[in-house]
Amino acid sequence: MSAGERGASAEDPAGEPAADEVPGDDLLAAARDLAAATAGGHFGPPTAMVYRPLEYAWEGHAAYLRKAGAVPKRVVFLGMNPGPWGMTQTGVPFGEVSLVRDWMGIEAPIGRPDPEHPKRPVEGFACQRSEVSGRRLWGLFRDRFGPATNFFRDHIVLNYCPLVFLEESGRNRTPEQLPVAEREPLEEACDAHLRRVLGLLRPEWFVGVGGFAEKRLQRISCPPERTLRILHPSPASPAANRDWAGAVTRTLLESGVWGEDGGDCQP
Repeated sequence: MSAGERGASAEDPAGEPAADEVPGDDLLAAARDLAAATAGGHFGPPTAMVYRPLEYAWEGHAAYLRKAGAVPKRVVFLGMNPGPWGMTQTGVPFGEVSLVRDWMGIEAPIGRPDPEHPKRPVEGFACQRSEVSGRRLWGLFRDRFGPATNFFRDHIVLNYCPLVFLEESGRNRTPEQLPVAEREPLEEACDAHLRRVLGLLRPEWFVGVGGFAEKRLQRISCPPERTLRILHPSPASPAANRDWAGAVTRTLLESGVWGEDGGDCQP
């Protein structure tokens, strides 16, 4: 696909003009606008607390976007919302601490949410817990691409929703579990942000990490022939606990997102 053809699929859902290069500042501005658009939502029981990593972990998220998002991408991977030991701690989607720090080379000061649940403390890069989903996802990319700069040349990972929803017990609630009255305004803001960033990045491929993310991509009319789902890496999924990396690699090879000869890895 040519550079001109690359822009056609993402331009329509985003309503953004194509460009030869996208400065990282454009993605930073979009993230700040998403943080503002989702700041005033009210979430009632059983949601007891809402964490907003785009606020207290902004330095980590900004460092990620500066490193990962400076040029158009061939592939966008989309997740659902932050996990408790990943983006909640680092500001990076699926951001397992060791891989963010040691592979991506990102380490930034992280604040604390207020209020903070005692069972879900935010310790930033000092967090000793491992985000299994992030370890699997970023670990696959590290093993296939080597240096993080090779992966970020053509790929980026984003989250659809920037908020963490916690029940009184500390249990996570997903965006799709919210009541309609709470969910619809949130989805409106998240859909608008997704259209905007896809218009900036102009990817050839739109990859949902799990069924929820795939549906969000379909909702904003990403081209169906270029939209696919990979198995979510959550350890709560029995299928993900059986050679997740092998299953996902096969999906990406068979769809044509990645090349059999590893050409997708080349500088």
